[in-house]
Amino acid sequence: MSIEKKNLTIMLIANFLVAASATMVLPFLSLYIETFGSFSHEYVQRWSGFVFGITFLTAFFISPLWGRIGDRYGYKPILLITGYGIALSIFFMGFMNSVWGLFFLRMIMGAVTGFIPTSMALISAQTPKKEAGRTLGTLQMGTVSGGLFGPVIGGLLADNVGFSYTFIFTSIAIATAATFVLFGINEQRNQEQKDRRNHYTRKQVLQHIFEHKLLVTVILLSFLIQVANFSIQPLLALYVDELTSSTNLAFLAGIAFSATGFGNLLATRQWGKLGDDIGYEKVLSILLVLASIFIIPQALAEELWQLVLFRFLFGIAIGGMIPCVTAYIRQEAPLRMQGEVLGYNQSFRFLGNVVGPAFGGIVSGYIGISSVFYVTGALFLGAFGLLWWSIRHSESSRHVNQDY
Repeated sequence: MSIEKKNLTIMLIANFLVAASATMVLPFLSLYIETFGSFSHEYVQRWSGFVFGITFLTAFFISPLWGRIGDRYGYKPILLITGYGIALSIFFMGFMNSVWGLFFLRMIMGAVTGFIPTSMALISAQTPKKEAGRTLGTLQMGTVSGGLFGPVIGGLLADNVGFSYTFIFTSIAIATAATFVLFGINEQRNQEQKDRRNHYTRKQVLQHIFEHKLLVTVILLSFLIQVANFSIQPLLALYVDELTSSTNLAFLAGIAFSATGFGNLLATRQWGKLGDDIGYEKVLSILLVLASIFIIPQALAEELWQLVLFRFLFGIAIGGMIPCVTAYIRQEAPLRMQGEVLGYNQSFRFLGNVVGPAFGGIVSGYIGISSVFYVTGALFLGAFGLLWWSIRHSESSRHVNQDY
């Protein structure tokens, strides 16, 4: 097995462990806060939102820094720092007995959150441009499948061994992923990458981004995609409750949530491969239109099976967006600044994770849950319009065509 294939296989497994572990604790954060004392329902809801959002807000500011350090010193050290850092912060969460302590540890977790985007930068750097979509789509399968099974595994653990032990088992799984990287990953860096004189300043990186309209657009699309995707997720259980009278509400909401993940898992690699063949911006345009088409019928669903079906189709559409965005950055950004550019892209994704739930909550509060689907569909169409405008006005001569 070549070094490149070995690295891809290890990172696929590691990303599965990290994504599964990071999502294991999300379903019961609010329940965990309730164990800290006798709090009102409003207090628990408010602090659940704060504790959930602070990780992504902190990561929004820190991600470009990890990318910049990775460009300069290599991605493997960043994978180890973030992997073991996340593991430690989650481990100590299992011993918390105060809301402020949990909030602080989630903030620390946000500061070291960068394992998965750094893994994409590592694999992207070793992958030829013509194969980037397919390879990054394959890597994304590990993240998607981990995110798919993580909440289910976490819920089962919490029910059987309690919250504290679930945090401990989660931290062990992430530490195991980091250990795989420590002993298994062989990062190949050429002399040009190692020479610090060849590295770009932060000003040069930002100048490169703003000089490429499509690159700016793609980073903004990452934000809009996350806003649109996360706007409905916190409300999904309530929407399922409107469609069914079953007492197994949590289980059925999990099925509706997982349907999107299954669509992701089946399609993400194929969308990336198609991007290799016809262009990532073209595939991204197709996906944005499909996402807007498949999200509208969810608002019209009268039975649960209809919602699950269209959540699955919606998952197929959004499954190719991340690998196509990452592969496009691989194409447009010089290798020596690629980690930092991916860091900025990841920052805007994290910002979307924060804005999305708040946006969905505000819209549903004023005009109902079903209206969130319509507004989200309009966001996807708006994103398509922005991408189409950028493609039309971008000068092909400005594209980076060198083999970095």
